[in-house]
Amino acid sequence: MSYIRIWVHFVWATKGRSKILTKDFRPILFNHILENAKQKDIYIDQINGHLEHVHALVSLKSTQKIEDIAQQLKGESAFWTNNKYSKLRDKLNWQKEYFAVSVSESQVEVMRNYIKRQEEHHRQKTYQEEVEEFIKKYNFSRFKD
Repeated sequence: MSYIRIWVHFVWATKGRSKILTKDFRPILFNHILENAKQKDIYIDQINGHLEHVHALVSLKSTQKIEDIAQQLKGESAFWTNNKYSKLRDKLNWQKEYFAVSVSESQVEVMRNYIKRQEEHHRQKTYQEEVEEFIKKYNFSRFKD
């Protein structure tokens, strides 16, 4: 038997970075994403976010691809939201792009705490500042919105 543990930190944003993930709606959305992920055998260790983006710490199985996980989490959650809450709120669309980076086992607890404290974190730093920091820290090439 093989033993595999691959942690990935995912971040994705609303289209146009519209601030529609309100404080009262986020727990509903995140609970749904967790339930949907469980049904699809995707293990989300931690999920949280702020007005225009979501962070998720995911442990991948050997058969799972980053691209597939991102599509399944983003696509289904937008579909569900827009069907269930279409009369109550603005339409939810995610940007095509997303951020995904590996997390070493020694940093998993640090990442969990970072994701848990998103609201506090964004009192001090905007999402755009966070994106710029990620691009610089991980040496990513620039991408178009």
